[in-house]
Amino acid sequence: MTSSEAQVAQAWVIDTNIVLDLWLFEDPATIPLRAALQSGAISHLATASMRDELERVLAYPHLVKRMARSNIQAQEILSRFDEYLLAAEPAAKAACTCKDPDDQKFIDLAVAHAVPLLSKDNAILCMKKRLFQSGVVLNPSEMPAL
Repeated sequence: MTSSEAQVAQAWVIDTNIVLDLWLFEDPATIPLRAALQSGAISHLATASMRDELERVLAYPHLVKRMARSNIQAQEILSRFDEYLLAAEPAAKAACTCKDPDDQKFIDLAVAHAVPLLSKDNAILCMKKRLFQSGVVLNPSEMPAL
């Protein structure tokens, strides 16, 4: 394969709940996403504050119990996050504002880079039309070709 034929990973913004579904809960709905990440078809565009949020969330008591039951350590989940990471600087505030300020950073990054955003957060889901108008496809139904 020549370098011009090499596949370039498509950047996607993936919110914390989806990251948990991927690497902690192993939700069957995330199998195509996991395969796309592992094949290199998708990379996870994220900022340091997004990783910090994941690290903070992994310390929540109910998730600590779940990790213990699943025999997984928080560091393993953070390592998986890092493995597929395409590091980005925080983005400027997007024109569309989320009701939940904790979710705004995901929107800002997706809008700034015009990349898909994966989320199941109701505060983001209700913004689908506004996000689309800003160049962001929320929860695309198709993964890039593997």
